[in-house]
Amino acid sequence: MTATSAPPWSGAPAHLLHHPAAADTSHVPCIPLLDGMGNLRVTKKGIRLEGISEFLLPLYVKEIHSRKDSPLVLQSDRNVTVNARNHMGQLTGQLTVGADAVEAQCKRFEVRASEDGRVLFSADEDEITIGAEKLKVTGTEGAVFGHSVETPHIRAEPSQDLRLESPTRSLIMEAPRGVQVRAAAGDFKATCRKELHLQSTEGEIFLNADTIRLGNLPTGSFSSAPSSPNPRQTVYELCACPNGKLYLSPAGVGSTCQFSSSICLWS
Repeated sequence: MTATSAPPWSGAPAHLLHHPAAADTSHVPCIPLLDGMGNLRVTKKGIRLEGISEFLLPLYVKEIHSRKDSPLVLQSDRNVTVNARNHMGQLTGQLTVGADAVEAQCKRFEVRASEDGRVLFSADEDEITIGAEKLKVTGTEGAVFGHSVETPHIRAEPSQDLRLESPTRSLIMEAPRGVQVRAAAGDFKATCRKELHLQSTEGEIFLNADTIRLGNLPTGSFSSAPSSPNPRQTVYELCACPNGKLYLSPAGVGSTCQFSSSICLWS
């Protein structure tokens, strides 16, 4: 405070009077607001940290939230590990984000959709479940399975080919009630290097088509005819050897299979 001289009519000593307008406010004490220190603020909802914060020792909290307009960033020079423990202090789950991999250790790992909460991916010791509507593999080498695959439906994308391949071993498709392979708008081809077996242990092999063609069948000949078939011959008889081998014989008035059956000796 700064003292001023008294007016001549006051009669009061000058050292007991002061003028409010002339007071020195630099000497007025300020009462600080004790709601935290530095970047740390204590609010009604908890503790609020502004800026970058570093913790040298373990931090025990119930929930961690970021501001509505800012993301929550957890950063470390080595890795970031999140542990979950039970009431006895035993580790029940762990998520580690490292430089080379992201590892999760728990009894069951789940990925859920944000809209309806349905499980998109789950994994435990017994099985891995994919709950998405579509599983898409975009790698150039496709999908490699070390063991058996069980699925009710395998389908390629529209305008794309579906290829099942075993480069060095066998490809086996099994089903107790049947295996159906259908090409609704194209061809179905089965090619092999050696032998193609169609076997039915109890039923029959049924070929149903407007035209059935058997190409590259050997052609027999009459004993009285030359060894090469007649170029004018356009009708042949389909014959079968005792071992099941098929061959063609030039058609005649009657059956000519017995006359050209010498081809069975070389089968």
